[in-house]
Amino acid sequence: MPVRVAVLGAGLVGMHFAVGLERVKSGEIEPYGVPFAEYKMEVPIDDLEIVGFFDVDEKKVGKTVYDVATKSLGQLLPIPRSLNDVQVFRGLHFKSLAGLPFKAKGLEEEYGIEGGVQKLFEVIDEIKPDVVLNVITTENVSPLGSSEAYEKALFSGNITASQAYAYVLSKYLEKKKIAMANFIPSPLANDEGLIKIYEEKEGLILGDDGATGATPLTADILEHLANRNRKVISIAQFNIGGNTDFLALTVPERNLMKEITKSSIVKDILGYDAPHYIKPTGFLEPLGDKKFVAMHVWWKTFNGLEDELVVNIRINDSPALAGLMVDATRISASLLRRDIKGTVYEVNAFFMKRPGPPGSKNASRIVAYHNLLEKLRELGIVS
Repeated sequence: MPVRVAVLGAGLVGMHFAVGLERVKSGEIEPYGVPFAEYKMEVPIDDLEIVGFFDVDEKKVGKTVYDVATKSLGQLLPIPRSLNDVQVFRGLHFKSLAGLPFKAKGLEEEYGIEGGVQKLFEVIDEIKPDVVLNVITTENVSPLGSSEAYEKALFSGNITASQAYAYVLSKYLEKKKIAMANFIPSPLANDEGLIKIYEEKEGLILGDDGATGATPLTADILEHLANRNRKVISIAQFNIGGNTDFLALTVPERNLMKEITKSSIVKDILGYDAPHYIKPTGFLEPLGDKKFVAMHVWWKTFNGLEDELVVNIRINDSPALAGLMVDATRISASLLRRDIKGTVYEVNAFFMKRPGPPGSKNASRIVAYHNLLEKLRELGIVS
C-alpha cells in the first residue's frame, strides 16, 4: 500500500530526500544512510510516494521537483526523471525567511491569513499525504499550548510557519489520519498543547530537530564515558557550514534554538551538567553542504589521570538527515496504521536532538536505536 509523502521545505535536505529516495527505488543505489534498511519492515522503501513539496521561495514555487533538484544538485548527482511529476506548491511563510537573501511570498501574503490557510487546506486535500516532513529553515519559536492559543496566534499572524503548518494539518485530521515529523528545532513534539490536539484527533506528531552528525556522535561518546564512570571535565563541539541553514543560523535568535536542542544531551546522558560549548558557530559559503565539525572531550580516568579526545570531520549535512527521513516516514505510516497517536518517545529519542514529549530525556543514539528496534518488533513493524 503506497505511503503518500509531502515535504515542507524544498531546500537541500528535501532535494536529497527526493533524489535519493527515487534512486533507491529504481535500484540505482544502495540505501546506505537509511538506519533500518537491513531489516524487513512493514512499509518497504518502494512504497514511499512523494506527492508534493511546499516552499515560499519564488525561485522554486510552481516548479517541478526535477527542476529545483537539477538546479541545486544537478552538477553533483543524476536527477531522476520521475521527479517531473512532483510539484512545489506555495506554502506558508509567516516571516520564516525574514532577514535572509531570498524573495519569498507565502499563501497568507497572497490571499490573507484566512484565505491562505484555506488554500493550503485545499492543496493538502488534493494530494492527501499520509506523512508530512518538516525541513523548513530554523525558526525562533516557543510552544503555544492550547488549541485556542494556536487559533489566536494563527489568525493574528503571531505564529511561525512550522506551528501554522502543524495546526492546519491538525484540522485536516478531521478528514484523514496524518503524521507530521518535525526535523527542525521548533518545539512541536515538545508542545503539550499540540500533542494533545493530535491525540484528540488521532494524529501523530514526531520531533524535534533531526539528529544527524556531530550531536549523535557526541552523545554516543558521552554514553561510553558514563558507562565506564569517567568524569567529564568539559565538552566543546562546533559546526561550520555553507548551506542555507547555516546562513540562517547567523541570526542569533535562530542559532539559540539550535543550541538548545544540541546541548540537551549532556545532563541527560551524564547525569550532571558538565561544562560544555555545543552549538553551530558560523557560516562559510565555500564549505557548501559539507560542514566542518570539531569536537574536544576531556575527562578524568582511573588513578586521577586525564584523557582527551579530539575529532575533526567533514560531513555531507543534508544527505545525512535525508536518509533518516526515509525511515521516519516508514515508521510513522506503520504507527498510524496501529492507531498510535500523539507522539512516541522511542521514535523521537533515536531520530531527534530534542525528543518529545516535554520533559523527555535524551539518550545516546546507540541506546535509542536498540530501544526503538525493540519497540518496532513488539508492534510487528519490523519482523
